[in-house]
Parts: sequence; structure tokens; C-alpha cells
Amino acid sequence: MLSFKNLSNPSVWRICLSGTFLAASPFTSHYTMSSLEEPLGLEKFASLDSVSRLRRFSTSACRPRYDEMEMGNCLIEGRSCSSSSTCHEDSPRDTYPWRRQINGRSNSRYLQDRLYGTSCKDNGGRDFANKFLRELPRYVKIVEVGPRDGLQNEKNVVPTSVKIELIQRLVASGLPVIEATSFVSPKWVPQLADAKDVMEAIRDVDGVRFPVLTPNLKGFEAAVAAGAKEVAVFASASESFSKSNINCSIEESLARYRAVAEAARKLSIPVRGYVSCVVGCPVEGPVPPSNVARVAKELFDMGCFEISLGDTIGVGTPGTVVPMLQAVMAVVPVDKLAVHFHDTYGQSLPNILVSLQMGISTLDSSVSGLGGCPYAKGASGNVATEDVVYMLRGLGIKTNVDLGKLISAGEFISKTLGRQNGSKTAAALGKKMTADASKI
Repeated sequence: MLSFKNLSNPSVWRICLSGTFLAASPFTSHYTMSSLEEPLGLEKFASLDSVSRLRRFSTSACRPRYDEMEMGNCLIEGRSCSSSSTCHEDSPRDTYPWRRQINGRSNSRYLQDRLYGTSCKDNGGRDFANKFLRELPRYVKIVEVGPRDGLQNEKNVVPTSVKIELIQRLVASGLPVIEATSFVSPKWVPQLADAKDVMEAIRDVDGVRFPVLTPNLKGFEAAVAAGAKEVAVFASASESFSKSNINCSIEESLARYRAVAEAARKLSIPVRGYVSCVVGCPVEGPVPPSNVARVAKELFDMGCFEISLGDTIGVGTPGTVVPMLQAVMAVVPVDKLAVHFHDTYGQSLPNILVSLQMGISTLDSSVSGLGGCPYAKGASGNVATEDVVYMLRGLGIKTNVDLGKLISAGEFISKTLGRQNGSKTAAALGKKMTADASKI
């Protein structure tokens, strides 16, 4: 595992990702999973020799590609690999001389021949897999945000009975934290005007935490009166988005939340903090990591027990998420951080993977990929909880979530809303279960 302090170097970042995704891409015509519910775990990956790994995870074995001559831990320049575990040079080193020059300067990465040994040692692959596994948490806490963040963006108001049944189904799946609703003005978010009724129906459920969003002291007081035992506040790392989303500046919003945090402290009610637009803003564009770190630290200092970092419009990639996390981790302990990714560009799972490698062990997600922000144009749904659980299982990480029951909850809300389930895992397993049922 490469040190994250070196990831500002683009070439090093590319090497790291090449190794990471080789181990995390279970698709190939050479290997068929015995069960889609049991993805190949990395504990098995470490015992494979080089050829077996490449056959499992590559449809083209170990052939160099013109766009990127890197495969796993072997950096290949103008070479092809035979069927043995050794890579032979079948063409001169200068077959691709353009790769030795970047912007007219020599690239030291290609000048150090020791990086390009002629053999791909099996031990290197095992060492990589072992280090990869050691960097990952053994257990990940999933915060399900579907009932609140997922439904707040619906055009039509979802019946209260449907919301309650959705929460009950999510509880049955084993999720430990379910964000139930939001105590905001019905004028701004009419979809959640029934917050009091939802809380009344679930207030006696044991073993699960039901945080609710409270934008100000008035909302906090209403939440407490409805039986809320945990609340959340939200600030933006973008000044423009803060004004368009909650009609106040960042500093004004933080002042509101200090009052909420103080009132919550007196009642021993935990407060979770959200930071939105941690990578990009629909108005301002890219958001500097230092802005995110400043807001996160303010929330942590006022007493928030956990800070969730949200890529509100889903523009983040591992290349932008890593420096953002580095900046925040410098001022807030990593065990107090969570990540919250929207899947606008399909980058949520890779972003989650690098977050796990950096020490994050709490993930926000939404059943069936529900969600989107009413005040962020173009923001698609959150990453689907089903897809997150499936990936974590493949990595050997415990969640204590029953994937089958989770998929059932996603199917329920998708059919109720009259739309296709946004989870790829649910779609794949749904087809498999239908096919199996037809054989009975």
C-alpha cells in the first residue's frame, strides 16, 4: 500500500489505483461466480498466483494496452506476458518513447529501470493483497438515509404509511442507523411535513438509532417533542450553496447550530454534523479542501460526535476525494468521520473504497439509490445501500446487514414510487432469483 501522503503525485496515484481496482473488479469470462450473493473476497485473492489472478480479473490476460501499460503490480512498457508467471520483454523498451516525456520533461518514473523488472514475482501480489486487507476496517457502520434524504426530493408526497413501512423493512434488514425524517418547514420541504407522525410510529423501536435533521433551534425543539433521541445539523463548504440551500451564510448557519448543539448537550442528545459540497458546488464549481476542513472542524468543536462529508452533486473522484479527506483528517479524528456520496457520475463505489483505505469506517447510503438534493440541480441519487453492502461483503467487511431483506425493502419502495430500482446489485440478483424460481 502506498502512503497517502504521496498521492498528490499523479503517477503514484495511477499506480495505486491500478493495483486497487485489479483486486476489486470481479468480472471475467474465465470465471463464473457460484453465487452472486458471495462475491470473491480478497482473502482468496492473496493465495492466487499471478496468472490465476490475471485470468480471474482480466478478459485479456496480461497484454499491454496502448492507453495504459499497467496491470496490477507489474508496470508494463511495450511488453506482453506469456502464459507463465513471468513477464518477458518481446519488444524494445523504447517502443513507447512518448511515455518517457511529460510536458517536455523527463519522467523519472520511466528513467528508473528498477521499476521495470522483467519478472512479476508472486510474492509482490501477495504482499499487496495482505497490505490492502490490513488497511481496510473489519466492520463498517452504514447510515441509511433513504427515508429522509432519499424521499425529500420526490415530486409527489409519499404517504406516511409507506414511509413507516419502509423504515420497518430497513430495520428488519439489520441496519443500525436509519435517518428517519427532517423537522424543517413544510413550506420548503413539503415531502417531510409528516415528520411528527413518522416519529410517533417508530419511537418505541429498540436497537436502532433514528436521527432526524434539524436546521435550527425551532426544528430541534419540535424533534425533541416528537421523541427524537438523536439529531443532525447541516452546513455547506460552499458559501453560494449555503445561501441557496438554507438562505444564510456559512457563518450564520454555524451560529444556529451552536445553539442547537448547546440545547442538545443539556438534554444529552447526540448531534451529527453534515458538510455538503465537499468536492464541488453547483454554483461555484470546485471547492477547496481547506474550506471543507474549516467547516468540519467548526462542527466537531461545537460538539458533533460524527461529521459526514457529502459530495452533494456527485462530481468527486478518488483523485479529488483523497486530498479532501487528507485536509479534514488533519483537524478532525478519522474515527469521527463518515462519507456520503451521490452517484451522479458513477464514482461512489471507487470513492468509498479509497475512503475505507484512508481509515473511514462509517458510510452513508440510500436504499435503491433514492435521493438527490432539491437545491442542487443535476444531483442524482445517493449510492445504493445494496451496492455498498455487496461490495463490502466482497471485501470481507462485516456490516451485519441482510442483503436479501435489504433488496426486498428497495423493491418495495421502488414499486411504490413507480420506478426502476436504482441498485445494480438489486437488478442483478432480482434477475437471478427470477431465473431460479422459474426452474422450480
